[in-house]
Amino acid sequence: MELDTDKIERRQPMNRRKVLIFALGLILSQIASAGAQEPSHADVPVTNRGPRWDMKALDAAPKTYPADAPVAEGVTSVFYEGMPWRGKPTRVFAYYGLPKTEPGAKAPGMVLIHGGGGTAFDAWVRLWTSRGYAAIAMDTCGCVPIGSYGKWQRHDTGGPAGWGGFDQVDEPVEDHWTYHAIADVVLAHSLLRSLPEVDADRIGVTGISWGGYLTCIVSGVDPRFRFAVPVYGCGFLGDNSTWLPRFEKMGQEKAALWLSRWDPSVRLGESTMPMLWVTGTNDFAYPMDSLQKSYGLARGPQTLCLRIRMPHGHGGAGENPPEILAFADSHLRDGVPLACITGQGRDGRQAWATFEAKSPIQRAELNYTRQTGRWQERTWETAPAQLDLAGGKVTVRLPEEAKVYYMNLIDQRNLIVSTAHVEIP
Repeated sequence: MELDTDKIERRQPMNRRKVLIFALGLILSQIASAGAQEPSHADVPVTNRGPRWDMKALDAAPKTYPADAPVAEGVTSVFYEGMPWRGKPTRVFAYYGLPKTEPGAKAPGMVLIHGGGGTAFDAWVRLWTSRGYAAIAMDTCGCVPIGSYGKWQRHDTGGPAGWGGFDQVDEPVEDHWTYHAIADVVLAHSLLRSLPEVDADRIGVTGISWGGYLTCIVSGVDPRFRFAVPVYGCGFLGDNSTWLPRFEKMGQEKAALWLSRWDPSVRLGESTMPMLWVTGTNDFAYPMDSLQKSYGLARGPQTLCLRIRMPHGHGGAGENPPEILAFADSHLRDGVPLACITGQGRDGRQAWATFEAKSPIQRAELNYTRQTGRWQERTWETAPAQLDLAGGKVTVRLPEEAKVYYMNLIDQRNLIVSTAHVEIP
């Protein structure tokens, strides 16, 4: 598949002072309005924790309709009933597939949320069915998978178009893209768990880029999921993300309103499920500091997999990191879990981390940058770290010029788990 472009404007970075002033304005505006309850529309409650969905209605399996779309063997195309948009009913296109199982056995499941420019991908569904999982992938932008990347064909009963819904801020909450996209994901989950071949108690969710953004939100909305894996996506989009020019164009008041409704930071504090965060050091859309603040909010067990300059996209880049499958297997199929970082610290230039691992750690590495400035533009270097397997500890001497560092543990399956990054004053 093609690179996930996320349909965003690639403008030149704003002057640093201008960015700081604008971000401060957003923060002050959010603080000023945090205690007030925003007027709601069409019985959609909106509080200082953002809009609320009618989970009782979304928990029920949606009505389905036939879909005439080309599919590979073992995959079914379907429309299911979505939430009303601008007073009219909608339908959501999806692919789902079931693995081969023993008679009477029920398969675990995965809900797959595409990124910007994407749609429901049957190849992604087949990837998971080949692994023994039931899977469903839905389109969150009112399209069907006819056309080309970023130019998919809209259908007559589709909901709002993506991405982000920045231009929808003046519309009723129930007509916003994020409101519909989250409802689409929850309904897809309800549909998948209703299938007799699927174990409703063993379903996880993963999403790529804008899909990772949605995964963060849905982890705090739908507690029926056993775990969540955001790839690239995170919260705090108003801090220093690639969308700052969009927020500046919207103006301080509307930008703060959008962030108070739809930034994942509003929801992550309600997430209690295990989460695996998969991303790269130089991701163009979701910088490392925003990522760290995001996983710091979530209340369940958090695992980080941070690769240097991990490519951003669908296909092998965002769908195939082996840590995702290992994480799913450990929660849904009694597989061997990823290593767990149990502590970390620094004494001067000596850094350390402690860990537990059921799959033996074969090596450890220090990743560091000598640079400050935009996260996306920093150069990262790697050096070996010292392992004490008996003591479950890794130590390393930090280079004098290091400004930010973190460590990776690599087990015998070649799977990576990362410590939190640390900025050195």
